Order: sequence, then C-alpha cells, then structure tokens
Amino acid sequence: RVVFVASMEEPYGEAAEEVTPASPYSAAKWSASAYARMFHRLYGCPVVTLRLFMGYGPGQARDKVIPSTILSLLRREAPRLSSGSRLLDWIYVEDVTDGLLHAATAHGAEGATIDLGSGTARSVREIVERLVRLMDSSIAPRFGALPDRPGGHVRVARLERASTLLGWRPSTPLDAGLGKTIEWYRAHQLDACARDVRHTVGAGTR
Repeated sequence: RVVFVASMEEPYGEAAEEVTPASPYSAAKWSASAYARMFHRLYGCPVVTLRLFMGYGPGQARDKVIPSTILSLLRREAPRLSSGSRLLDWIYVEDVTDGLLHAATAHGAEGATIDLGSGTARSVREIVERLVRLMDSSIAPRFGALPDRPGGHVRVARLERASTLLGWRPSTPLDAGLGKTIEWYRAHQLDACARDVRHTVGAGTR
C-alpha cells in the first residue's frame, strides 16, 4: 500500500472547475495528489492520500513558528512575528504518526483522500500566547514585526473520513502537545543552536 502525504494547502474539489489553487505550491500539491488518485483509478494501486494540516512537535525545523518562538523565549529574547492573525489547524506529531500507521493498515481506505488535523482552527497569536504562558515567561512577543504571509486561506480538517475509514481521531490536547514540544527544545537547545551554526557555515562556503 502507498500512503501518499498531501498538504492542507491543497485545494478541495475533484472536478477541474472546482479547484482554485491559491499559490504555485498549492497547485503542485493538488497535481501530485491527482496523479496518485489516477494510479488508483486506472491501475488499482492501493493508494491512500492523507491531507496533513499544521503539524508541530519535537524536532521540528527551528524556523517554524512554534520552535522559533520557544527558542527565542529560552534565550530571553522577544519573538519577532507577523500579526498572528492567521488561522491554522494544528496537529501534534504523535497524532500524525498514529494517523499514518492507521492509513497503512486500515481496510477499505484505498482511493480515499483523508484529512489529518484537529478539526479546530486557532490563530498564530493564540498559539504564541499559550507558549508564553506555558513557559511562564514575562517576555512580550513582537507581533507585527514581520509581514503577514500573503493569501493564507483558512482550512480546517474534516475528521469524518479519518474516523470512519481509519478509526482515527487526534488524542493530544493542544496544551499537552505544546508542553511536550517546549520540554524537548529546552533539553535540546544547544543541539538546535549547533545545527544553526553548521547550516550557516555550510551556506557561506558553497
């Protein structure tokens, strides 16, 4: 079985006239998913497509908003952010992994496109404010220091197919997932900084 990982940026809609990609990335993701579905329809390939929403958790690249905010607060620096108004569906990495395993083994899911998310949209500002609270920090994030990302449609996972076809639902409460992520970066802060140094040195010598 092939478990094809798609993206929340992928537009909904099966018919060509229903699809309205918001960016080249969105168009590319939809095209790749359509290609996977074509192999299932024409050749019977056992493909399950998972549309992943905004994953987070231990080990995530530090330029993403959650690790970046955590590491800034650990350094006692004010995180520099956009307005924080963008709404996203956040899903903890262990729930994503569990969903992938269910997709690899569930009977009758072949050919389906299934959302993996929490089913709830929360703003970047709310997530950052939760991190500040969970870390008991007195540092005020600098919202508006960076420009907002253009576009950015609000997409929320529809969990009915995941529940019906995979027997899966997310099980990690938001604060619990954020807390685990904070503790991981607290324990690996020096490792994260070392990776940044290696990346910077490597980029400068190419």
